[in-house]
Amino acid sequence: MFRITVGINGEDYSTIQEALDAVPYETAAEIVISEGIYREKIFSDKHSLSVKGVGKVVIIWSDSAREMVEGDRKRGTFRSYTAFFSGHFLHMENITIGNGAGSGTTAGQGIALYLDVGKADLENVHIIGHQDSLFLSPLPDQEREEGGFYGPRFLSPRKRTVSIFRRCIIEGSVDFIFGSGDALFRDCEIISNEPGYVTAPSGKKEWRGLVFVSCSFKCTFTEKESVYLMRPWREEGKAAFISCMFGNHIASSPFIAWPGRDDEVDRATFILSDCTFSGPASVPSSAIISLDSAKKLIAAFPESGCDGSGAVLLYGRVES
Repeated sequence: MFRITVGINGEDYSTIQEALDAVPYETAAEIVISEGIYREKIFSDKHSLSVKGVGKVVIIWSDSAREMVEGDRKRGTFRSYTAFFSGHFLHMENITIGNGAGSGTTAGQGIALYLDVGKADLENVHIIGHQDSLFLSPLPDQEREEGGFYGPRFLSPRKRTVSIFRRCIIEGSVDFIFGSGDALFRDCEIISNEPGYVTAPSGKKEWRGLVFVSCSFKCTFTEKESVYLMRPWREEGKAAFISCMFGNHIASSPFIAWPGRDDEVDRATFILSDCTFSGPASVPSSAIISLDSAKKLIAAFPESGCDGSGAVLLYGRVES
């Protein structure tokens, strides 16, 4: 195992990006980051990687979609990330990743974590932003506005990804968990810091979508029924909420169409099972499934650290 340390007290490198750049692409590597605040915009395209924080490790940058960066071109959503990870396998734990651009009403979109990894496994990771905090690739097949996908995977084939989040905190306001990737969120805190929308899924009907299990949905403000759980970014977007607890900031009708796309609502999938609302709830019976059926959705995901066949993955290598 290729192991690198990061910090300012005699570690191998003083910045995370230097450590990432030092890893040969095909080499499984572990990067251990010492406590501190790292003001960096980072990009990783390594094959198999483990990134671990020791103590409180914060990675922060403040790019936003509305910034003018090239003549009359705005930065755009998908170049606003603080941290971009691609490759075959990523394990991450004990890390905070934030985009400090501010509210989407003034800064526009600001991605904190852009995940483009075939299989990602995150534990005790804190993702902080406002609009579009966490993006789960792939991008949808087609843009709806010219240049809307401009960024690191704009021209790449759309490859299906899967991510597992365990005991993580994800914070944002508008569409702050979005994209086409399959993702399972277990025992996570989902925190709204402004009125808005939690998820904006865009995956395909036959994919797993976004599945939240035993998660707590909280807020940092007092405005009741001002947050929707889902609005589909594309017509086949899917989100399921199983054994979750919702604060009274969640709207009584928690599913809403994308603006101007009311005709697509019937193709989206919105599911609730065994959930608890603090406020009133008005959910169509067609959206509610039994806990036994919900467990089948969960079972469709590979367990943390395993590939689809059940073989244990050690930083991307299959061990029998």
